[in-house]
Amino acid sequence: MARSVISHLRGYDRSQYAAYLAGCVIFSYGASCFIAADLGTDPLDVFALGLLEHLPLTIGIAQALFAALCIAIWATWNRRRPVISPFVTFFFCGSLIDIARAADLAELPVPNTVLMLIGSLLCAYGSSLIIISGIGIRAMDLIAISMTERWRLPFWAAKSSTELVLLVSGWLLGGPVGIGTVCFLVVVDLLVQPLMRLNGTVLRLRNAGIPSLSVAESRA
Repeated sequence: MARSVISHLRGYDRSQYAAYLAGCVIFSYGASCFIAADLGTDPLDVFALGLLEHLPLTIGIAQALFAALCIAIWATWNRRRPVISPFVTFFFCGSLIDIARAADLAELPVPNTVLMLIGSLLCAYGSSLIIISGIGIRAMDLIAISMTERWRLPFWAAKSSTELVLLVSGWLLGGPVGIGTVCFLVVVDLLVQPLMRLNGTVLRLRNAGIPSLSVAESRA
């Protein structure tokens, strides 16, 4: 088991690890800014908070259970073994967010609406780096990637539709929806794909998460 994990980790190159780590840091800081703006929660939190209205869970457990469900669907759909790397990203980013909030790094001298936009943009760019790294891709993004590969949907459409379903489900369960929720849904979901292309065009990064969208490979 340990050997297979080590062998798997050796399959990534330095640029993938660099993109992953940078993506986690940028996403986490963006999430900290978004939380500090206090204008709404992201779709996953809406669902988790809605679930808490009916079940004795914590937000972390609710999100982890949802991630496990997404991974199970992804593994069954693609006939692959379940992966644990999304949970590594989940806990790593969660820890970075806690550090940023404890150090008040997201307390910027700008209006809350501006802070919300900054946070959303950083989350979008951080997500694009995590996806193109091919490492620890979020469980829900794995579903969107499968939709893109199997149904030939644009990634932004696949991601938007999955998070919209999550948002509506959370709202129906009683989760809170605010202007920040709509901003996060629109900004992050619509910009991730163009930002992945930007990474390939400007930084010449290969899209290991969605090879069919890799600009670097198409130019080679």
